[in-house]
Amino acid sequence: MSVLTKHVVIVGGGTAGWLTASLLAKQHGQSVKITLIESSTIPTVGVGEGTWPSMRMTLQKIGISESEFITKCNATFKQASKFVNWIANSNDEYYHPFTAPVGNGKIDIAAYWQDPNFSQSSFCDAVTFQSMLCREGIAPKSIANKEYETVANYGYHLDAGKFAELLKNHSVENLGVEHLIGNVTAVKQDQHGNIRAIDTDTVGAIEAEFFVDCSGFKSLLLGEALKVPFIAKNDILMSDTALAMQVPYENPQQPIACQTISTAQEAGWIWDIGLQQRRGVGYVYSSQYASEEQAKATLKKYVGPQADALTIRKIEFKTGHREIFWKNNCVAVGLASGFLEPLEASALMLVETSANFIADQLPLTSDEMLPMSRRFNQVFQAKWRGIIDFLKLHYVLSRREEPFWQANKAPSSIPESLSELLALWKHRSPNEYDFLQNYEAFSAESYAYVLYGAGFKTDFSLAAHLHKQSERAQKYFKMKQQQSEQLAYRLPRHRELIDQITQQGFAKI
Repeated sequence: MSVLTKHVVIVGGGTAGWLTASLLAKQHGQSVKITLIESSTIPTVGVGEGTWPSMRMTLQKIGISESEFITKCNATFKQASKFVNWIANSNDEYYHPFTAPVGNGKIDIAAYWQDPNFSQSSFCDAVTFQSMLCREGIAPKSIANKEYETVANYGYHLDAGKFAELLKNHSVENLGVEHLIGNVTAVKQDQHGNIRAIDTDTVGAIEAEFFVDCSGFKSLLLGEALKVPFIAKNDILMSDTALAMQVPYENPQQPIACQTISTAQEAGWIWDIGLQQRRGVGYVYSSQYASEEQAKATLKKYVGPQADALTIRKIEFKTGHREIFWKNNCVAVGLASGFLEPLEASALMLVETSANFIADQLPLTSDEMLPMSRRFNQVFQAKWRGIIDFLKLHYVLSRREEPFWQANKAPSSIPESLSELLALWKHRSPNEYDFLQNYEAFSAESYAYVLYGAGFKTDFSLAAHLHKQSERAQKYFKMKQQQSEQLAYRLPRHRELIDQITQQGFAKI
């Protein structure tokens, strides 16, 4: 007999729990009760402090003002990821921006960029203005723009703890989410393996028709209770430890970087994220190739003399994900579903896309549970595979010679799916036919930025007959140059815009 979904219980808070609660309550709160229970003793990990541009739409959907979000979450704008010393440890750099190349979908711009008659600049500089904005510290919009309106495409850098707090207050006060404090002591299942209720140490048993596991690395429901195996991916992505610190600005008016800076090191890479009053800096590395003492020395050298007075937090992680993410009447979101190093801010993106899928496709009856779980698992297995391929690409393209980097370039460590793409790209640039999944994590444009930024060469000679639009290409390159000049003149510095937002806010849409 079919059972209606009347109650959804989310186990665990943090960004994963509260973002899921917000989206579910916004769309279903009139007919479905949403309860979130979290422990008072488990701190949030807060590794992922970067978002994708999609977060703008999600915040709009749940009804949070952009000005309030930026003010309360110490947030800033993110326009790109910048990779330093990833190619050959020679002060090299390249960008992966959020704005698509000029002529995207109309012309294969990479084929003309590679022709020395057209461009002497890097791929990113030739096809988009956004690397210039990042280099000059220019914001992606001005205070005259409305909330969530864009001039240049952007996501955010944010304080994950403050973001979770904002989402919690919004969910409880404005969206009617029930918030409970307590620890899960037992999980009760019926004869079919469905979760019937969870026992807690504070409010007893809580029954529901659907459960969302946001319990972090422990994966209390999906992993422990439902026994879904963890699939390790440390043979592909080899880092397993992060050392993180919060670095205050020495000067309160110091420019704020509007790109995540990822600087390669001997046994991994350092992230550097600019918030309003501080930077989040951390070293992601492999304990097989560096001791904790060596890693701390590397991080302190990067930060400089300030580091001696700062606390370093160590986070150990297992790279990989659950075999499936939705089993019976339980789905995992966030760390409960898996973890990959935060190279391209995939952690918050996976939380966001999972939570949106669940809210948009919430099973209304028990009859919908199995087909919906199959759809979710199919989509997110493809998404995780795509993220792993894309992160691995950064390592495969590197020419660094340290043991860590050589191990990451070993053919046995490269997924077959990525090897096939690299074979295709020897004579053609990445295109939409390479990514047939509607829910693919990264686009052909993203692959092109990393591929050509890192120095990959495509031999277009065999397809020269397909590239006969030189005049049109030249117009696109000139268009990009005009855009760069206009935006450099029109847009404010990043720090200037952040100060204006915190003082007066954007105009409301």
